[in-house]
Amino acid sequence: MNFPEKARRVIELEIEELNRLRDRVGDSFTEAVNVLLGCLTATRKIVVCGVGKSGNIGRKLVATLNSTGATSVNLNAQDALHGDLGVLDDGDAVVLLSYSGETQELVDLLPHLRRHRVTLIAITGGLSSTLARNAEVVLDVHVQREACPLNLAPTSSTTAMLVLCDALAMVLLEARGFREDDFAKYHPSGSLGRALLTKVGDVMRTGTSLALATEESTIQEALQAMTRARCGAAVIIDASGKLAGVFTHGDFVRAFQADPNIAGRPVAHFMTRNPVSIAENKLAAEVLAVLEHHRVDDLVVLNEAGQPVGLVDTQDLTRMKLV
Repeated sequence: MNFPEKARRVIELEIEELNRLRDRVGDSFTEAVNVLLGCLTATRKIVVCGVGKSGNIGRKLVATLNSTGATSVNLNAQDALHGDLGVLDDGDAVVLLSYSGETQELVDLLPHLRRHRVTLIAITGGLSSTLARNAEVVLDVHVQREACPLNLAPTSSTTAMLVLCDALAMVLLEARGFREDDFAKYHPSGSLGRALLTKVGDVMRTGTSLALATEESTIQEALQAMTRARCGAAVIIDASGKLAGVFTHGDFVRAFQADPNIAGRPVAHFMTRNPVSIAENKLAAEVLAVLEHHRVDDLVVLNEAGQPVGLVDTQDLTRMKLV
């Protein structure tokens, strides 16, 4: 048996179902986003309920929504019938997940939900099911077949449900104007939180740790400044104090290989003009993106006047556990 080929077939089947799901996204999805958006705007919450594998996906949806500032809670269908319905408030939105739409625990719960002024959103593959008939908005996750070779184990269907929930959360995020600094509020721990909460000015080299030289400085003087600062690059400024270029250890090695007698020559002849730079008030997360995009090791930091005030080295990010 060719196991990798079998695995690729499973993946292909799920991709096919996701393509069908993508083509079905339409007006009902817009309705669902508007319901959730209205709910959050009114400072109400999103209540998510599912059973079994759908329940697992529901818990993932709750985690994603909460991490993006959309107040959500997971409601256990069985516990709901024994007091947990107290979590509901008028104006809440309730998302019910069931592929068949006939999950008994959810069907039993429907009449009790109807006693509250809440809006029901069903995520189901059963468009004629009890769940679908009782919901204001129905999101269709029907699949033609499971990726299971027996067409029994929930595979394509759970993937479709998970992806649609992700789409719902991400579109809602955009509709609310959720930004990186908002995201940082909910992720204060770990490397992600540090990268989002830390500003460029917090990680840059400055003062005696910043190697500065002018365009008239010699290569030897630039190297001496780099040695004093224990830095692999010197920031070169013009007569007005604005950024003129950057001279790195790599620039020196390349120049020295071409001409060993360059110590007394102006550094301006060998520096990199118009180097990559970033503003000091930007988030450290943006430094990571800029360094990766331009594939450089050093990033010049500028103040509002366009004057270099620091330098960020990739080693600094590693030391501060930002990468």
